[in-house]
Amino acid sequence: MSERKVSLYERLEKYPYLRSRFESIMDIVENTSASVDKAEQLLIDEMRQLGKEALHDWAAGKERQKVKELLDNKDDIKGHSKKKFPGTPPSEK
Repeated sequence: MSERKVSLYERLEKYPYLRSRFESIMDIVENTSASVDKAEQLLIDEMRQLGKEALHDWAAGKERQKVKELLDNKDDIKGHSKKKFPGTPPSEK
């Protein structure tokens, strides 16, 4: 039973921000009127933004995964409760 390789387009459908960023990169590449220096700077900026968004999404996915794990094992979690003992009263002078 061989797994069907998922196409890049199908994978990008799950991540619209990546698709948008790749489209912006392709627009820069296809723009022949831009100077080399301007195109280079635009591509660098797009790639940096792509990296930031991808890492942010990756971290958010890891956080969701961890929360799900913790909720699945919620018997091990002690919830926060208000402190009932106000502390030792001050001694009289």
